[in-house]
Amino acid sequence: MKVLVTGAAGFIGMHLALRLKRDGAEVSGVDNFDPYYDVGLKRARVRELERAGVQCDTLDLADAMASAALLRDGAFTHVAHLAAQPGVRYSLINPGAYLRNNIDVFGAVLEGCRHAGVAHLVYASSSSVYGANHTLPFSEDQNVDHPVSLYAATKKAAELMAHSYSHLYALPTTGLRFFTVYGPWGRPDMAPMQFTRAILSGEPIKVFNHGDMQRDFTYIDDIVEGVVRVLVSPPQSSPQTGAPYAIYNIGNNRSVGLETFIAELERLLGRSAVKHYLPLQPGDVRATYASIDRLAAATGF
Repeated sequence: MKVLVTGAAGFIGMHLALRLKRDGAEVSGVDNFDPYYDVGLKRARVRELERAGVQCDTLDLADAMASAALLRDGAFTHVAHLAAQPGVRYSLINPGAYLRNNIDVFGAVLEGCRHAGVAHLVYASSSSVYGANHTLPFSEDQNVDHPVSLYAATKKAAELMAHSYSHLYALPTTGLRFFTVYGPWGRPDMAPMQFTRAILSGEPIKVFNHGDMQRDFTYIDDIVEGVVRVLVSPPQSSPQTGAPYAIYNIGNNRSVGLETFIAELERLLGRSAVKHYLPLQPGDVRATYASIDRLAAATGF
């Protein structure tokens, strides 16, 4: 198995590439080293990859010709497309980055995979697609037509784009809706890192919706295990549409209250948090909670 991991200098991308390499796959990575957060952290992750024998090249996948050449010449059997513009709140500030990096880039990847005859394209979607849904836990058969952020809308759009390519060109695609991933080498813009840094320095933390929030925190190793199992199990043609297409949640199947999460950080750090309570932010949702029945049925995980 020869795998291309896009976004390989990212949090999930690095861990996935290392796991695939340990499992004996031939792995290559690409990343555009976008400065949305500290590029130094991304470079440090790449050094971890290099120590393991995984090369990560610099490439802007929005360059359709460069993407096509990469996939044409790389002879990859599988693609794990994790490159994306992350972050719900930042999508209110810089929407163009999401249209470019989540829509244009994915279009280039789909085209490249189609022409290269890739056996399976697995791509990162997000729990954010559930948007205004209030029925918990979130399951893949729920309607996701009401995103509450542009970030979520671009992830939903990617799912639709993938389905069209699966239908038209019999390209096997699987979208994975990740739920609040945490762990070593995590993103500095996410709550575990942000809160830890603030608590240790005595700075206030922003507690949105006055603490009435819940998240399905999912450890990075569990995310990677799910991705690896899905990668080697391409979907069969759907009886309904004929498309070799699938969508799965990957979450912990347990929703944790924000105040409980903060209390656990306080216990582990031995310090009290200074809390600044704020209303729910535009684009945010109050709770996430993954049903993982479909993933378990398909992969045993």
